Amino acid sequence: MKQNNKKTICVHAGQKQDEYKGINTPIYTSTSYGYLDTEDRFYPRYFNIPNQRVLIEKLAQLEHAENGLIYSSGMAAISTTLLSLLNSGDHIIFQKGLYGGTVNFVFLDFERFGISYTILPDNEPETMIAAIQENTRIIYVETPSNPILSIVDLKMVSDICKSRNIISVIDNTFASPFNQNPIDFGIDIVLHSATKYISGHSDISAGAVLSSNEMIDRIHETSLNFGGTLNALMCHLLERSLKTLAVRLTQHNENAQVLADWLDANSKIKKVYFPGLKSHPGHEIARNQMMGFGGMLTFDIGGIDSFQFQKNLQLIKPSMSLGGVESTICSPALTSHRHLSDEQRKLDGITDNMLRLSVGIEEVDDLIRDLEQALG
Repeated sequence: MKQNNKKTICVHAGQKQDEYKGINTPIYTSTSYGYLDTEDRFYPRYFNIPNQRVLIEKLAQLEHAENGLIYSSGMAAISTTLLSLLNSGDHIIFQKGLYGGTVNFVFLDFERFGISYTILPDNEPETMIAAIQENTRIIYVETPSNPILSIVDLKMVSDICKSRNIISVIDNTFASPFNQNPIDFGIDIVLHSATKYISGHSDISAGAVLSSNEMIDRIHETSLNFGGTLNALMCHLLERSLKTLAVRLTQHNENAQVLADWLDANSKIKKVYFPGLKSHPGHEIARNQMMGFGGMLTFDIGGIDSFQFQKNLQLIKPSMSLGGVESTICSPALTSHRHLSDEQRKLDGITDNMLRLSVGIEEVDDLIRDLEQALG
């Protein structure tokens, strides 16, 4: 049978049949399961209860992965994955300009675990190759990146890693499985903060890792000890959310493109960061490796008071997270990247007047009117 379209996978993949013929997967709330007369040992911390497995099967099909694990947050997925694959004495390379939580984790914890790292000054292939050491085990990227939406060539990263027996890891949160499938370009491990687009309704905290069976088996061993699992009810709600991923992201993509074009043409806006703009330095790469440019954009409002601008908004909500059906806006310097030093934010190109806009699924003309009146 021909591979199903993503819209169909979102709705049907992984669903477990209800014995009473209900069309939704039942919620298995038990934290204790029988073990006599069976080889199976079901337990929420083992990442194998029915609602966890149903959710992972759907996500794995969407990401073209063999298997996966679901966690209680995106940072649980990131930290558990990296600490599963790195040992004392190992080295890891990070691209320039990552999510602030990831960078903060590296700064706070890697040294005490004896793990060395390099954060690249730019994302050019020559720079990446030059940073590789004899003990380099992982190259970690994030594209589009948070918050300036820089684009990294996934095939380039994969080729570099495979030629040197290095594991490639990507945070695919901003793109979502609907807009980008890094495994198709040879990337080994895909991470998500499922709190964002996979949830889509600003009401669930979760994370996911998708990869080959071999990689997931390695990560699973450490995951058992770290215990960052997700309960059955939250898995059920995420499965429900994934059923509308395709229709939500289609609208996110369309609205973000319209707003990016409008902001880019507005003389009051200093700069717009969005891979769907032809002026974006990574536009052609993004066009080749993404099915849509996503619902995230960032803009610098120059001399305008960014704090007052956010207060002036009536429809768009100043809020710290992203990926929900409602449009939200935040200052990365005060939220996602607040733990970084002023110097580090400057190196990453993050200014105090930079605002990250998570474009929702509202009528786009209403969003334009709101931005227009807030600008004054």
